[in-house]
Amino acid sequence: MKLVSVNISAPHPIQNAGKSGMTGIFKQPTTAPIALTPLGLTGDAVCDVDNHGGLDQSVYVFTTQDYAWWSHELGRDLAFGTFGENLTIDGFESATCLVGHVLRIGEIVLQITAPRIPCGTLAARMGDPGFVKQFRFAEHPGVYCRVLQAGTLTIGTDVTYERFTGDTVSVIEMFRDFYEPDLAETTILRHLAAPIGIRARLDMQRALKKLYAGRG
Repeated sequence: MKLVSVNISAPHPIQNAGKSGMTGIFKQPTTAPIALTPLGLTGDAVCDVDNHGGLDQSVYVFTTQDYAWWSHELGRDLAFGTFGENLTIDGFESATCLVGHVLRIGEIVLQITAPRIPCGTLAARMGDPGFVKQFRFAEHPGVYCRVLQAGTLTIGTDVTYERFTGDTVSVIEMFRDFYEPDLAETTILRHLAAPIGIRARLDMQRALKKLYAGRG
């Protein structure tokens, strides 16, 4: 496994980009070594802070295998950064990941926290109003990560994937369950026992509260 692209963006105006009207989704590869902090890549814009960024979603990872699938699906080549990912890595598919598992990139340590949930900004980026639905059913979501150890990223660095030994859920299970309106208590508790990102955790806490309230 290798880090094949590091991608950043300045703020750009776009429709359906939340309150700011700006987005950081138009990522472009950079060849120079770049610092990664607990809040993300130096020089990379995060505009919709309600839904993106923060300590549990500071890095978005997509893979060359995901790109190969999407290029075949869309019938065209796609440049790294098209999906707004910070890091493009070769050697695995995002849908196979488990929450809590670790990606080591040289000195940097990332922990997987959640899948990417598609939104109107992604659809606008792809020039297709129906892309949110297409992305949902494709199930090649990419993964968000928290930074456990910061450092400097350099293209071509080897990447290792290490298993998490605690309670976990799969990325694809999180992705599918996001769209389920009535989750079972056991499912919610499994999510909450895993080291999921804060936004997903708040969603699950609200779902559990609603479930208990419905029981009177």
